Amino acid sequence: MAFGNDEDTAAPGAPAKERPTLKTIAFMTGLGITTVSRALKDAPDIGADTKERVRMVARQLGYQPNRAGVRLRTGKTNVIALVLSVDEEVMGLTSNLVYGISEVLNQTSYHLVVTPHSNSRDPMVPIRYILDTGSADGVIISRIEPHDARVRLLTERGIPFATHGRTDMGLVHPLHDFDNETFAREAVERLVARGRRRIAILLPQPQFTYAAHARAGFQAGLKATGAEEVPLGAANTDWKLQAVRDAFEALMRGPGAPDGIISCSGNSSVAVVAGIEAAGCKLGLDVDMVSKQSSDILGWIRPEIITMNEDIRLAGRELARAVIGGIAGEKPENLQSISAPSWSTPG
Repeated sequence: MAFGNDEDTAAPGAPAKERPTLKTIAFMTGLGITTVSRALKDAPDIGADTKERVRMVARQLGYQPNRAGVRLRTGKTNVIALVLSVDEEVMGLTSNLVYGISEVLNQTSYHLVVTPHSNSRDPMVPIRYILDTGSADGVIISRIEPHDARVRLLTERGIPFATHGRTDMGLVHPLHDFDNETFAREAVERLVARGRRRIAILLPQPQFTYAAHARAGFQAGLKATGAEEVPLGAANTDWKLQAVRDAFEALMRGPGAPDGIISCSGNSSVAVVAGIEAAGCKLGLDVDMVSKQSSDILGWIRPEIITMNEDIRLAGRELARAVIGGIAGEKPENLQSISAPSWSTPG
């Protein structure tokens, strides 16, 4: 799956005589072929207005680059590979991440190619494929672990990359992350402000770095407020929705049920609410709930939920800038960013 724009042939399947080329764009814009080529390559000596005019015509014509030719001439693919789990949250995460990355890449010569993989398979497989085939100039990966073998391999092989999440392995690399620690701490504070004292948290799988960050923030919030944790067992945001629903129904029916719940996934929150109501409890009365969301949908359908927006489009833009910066040779410590929680429900 590819997204973006760039260099020298037509869309696949079009008759050869109808394929837009650099000559076609040059004719349509009244510019020279060399100027058109350099504009599409984002050359610094070409003005911004000229670049935008060339790109607009290229988009209107359906112009696509001949990547094989580009690679033969330059040794570059002009491809950024986004390695994305097919199990990622469906409520706006994947589409918004791709949209954000594309917003930045559309202003460059790079194309985005999404390389899907399943969490049930070895996560090294798509990375090794990209490295062995030389099919991308840069790579973006997510679902980062503290000691992530993918990060180590990409570093050893010297290919520019950026991670959606942080590692803890002594390597400085380009990244963008969300401050899950602050989110979880503030979530506890908001529940306590509503009089809730017994709080459960639905975390990601424990092997991911952001799960540890959220757990640390949760514990800090409990300590600061004097609230107590209601253990949730092994349930996590990667469980199937039916399993999440069943776990929360059992939790709410049992002794010592929580009066406050924090969910680190908007997708899972739908199942949490279903479990709460299946147990005969009322959201906003028997129990209050805080949830992350990557779109406004959750707040629309259940306004009782205290919601916090994680801007996934922003994450995509930051990741694209980070990997492009890495390709350009910028220092990795200058290609790191962390976004703060943005609460959509007033505290």
